[in-house]
Amino acid sequence: MALKLADYKTGVHNDWCPGCGDFGIVNALQMALAEMGVKRDKAVIFSGIGCSGKTSHYINTYGVHTLHGRVLTFAQGGKLANPELTVVAVGGDGDGLGIGAGHFVAAGRRNVDMTYIIFDNGVYGLTKGQASPTLKLGEKTKSLPSPNTNYNVNPIGLAVASGFTFVARGYSYDVRHLKDLIKRAITHKGLSFLDVLQPCPTYNDINTRDWYAGVDLAKESVERHSRIYKIDDDESHFDPIVHHNNAAEVDEKMSQALIKSLEWGNKIPIGVFYQNETISTYTARLADNIPNYMENPPAKQKISKDGHPITDISEMLDSLRV
Repeated sequence: MALKLADYKTGVHNDWCPGCGDFGIVNALQMALAEMGVKRDKAVIFSGIGCSGKTSHYINTYGVHTLHGRVLTFAQGGKLANPELTVVAVGGDGDGLGIGAGHFVAAGRRNVDMTYIIFDNGVYGLTKGQASPTLKLGEKTKSLPSPNTNYNVNPIGLAVASGFTFVARGYSYDVRHLKDLIKRAITHKGLSFLDVLQPCPTYNDINTRDWYAGVDLAKESVERHSRIYKIDDDESHFDPIVHHNNAAEVDEKMSQALIKSLEWGNKIPIGVFYQNETISTYTARLADNIPNYMENPPAKQKISKDGHPITDISEMLDSLRV
């Protein structure tokens, strides 16, 4: 029987603040899973700590609520233990680019076939609005006693430089476009990263929904000129896809993605910045070194016999030794 959107909703009450962009992201993720027909027992949502960490409770698949900054390590482990799973990791910008920044970079080098979504709002919402790694230098939200003294991280640029093979940005209030991006990210063969601009109506009074929409409330007549534009609609005919396993083309596509990621202020691009499926996935690399890995991964092995553990992951561990 075909699954419907309602099948991916849980009975757990979403208790985010009214107007929070997190609602749009969860709705887009539920819609994407439903349209793709992903079986609920073949999908796992891993979440970190923070407001976004509650996502694993709101989607009716397997869910793992993990530790602060460590969501990528759990998610990669889940995918390597059972390559058949559709694995989606979610977390906030503070969770993933602050304490989790080291794991973010290391994950890019591996290229595990899974998707990582960051809920990007510039603040630590759950702990009352401290500046997160993506808040711009010198900006002062209403929750800060003084302007931010740290330079910001560029999530798109960092993902491209780290080795993520699918890098995109979405906007939480454009749910259908975001849903399509999530589908592309999950379908991609390799490690996908999706940075989602997510207004926090409680603590970030700078990057608000009105700000992204280009509404100037300070003027007597409200003017609207959306700051956000879709890369696909850009007249420059931006092509993010690496079509051939060619070093020159890879360098060109990475460079244009980095340049595009620097656009901010009056023009903020959303869409796919970079996509490269010419690089082997981590599970494919393991399969080359471990006999029968894909046919007999750890998740399919018997755990114990007569009360004694019998799962054998020695070959996988040996492949990681240097």
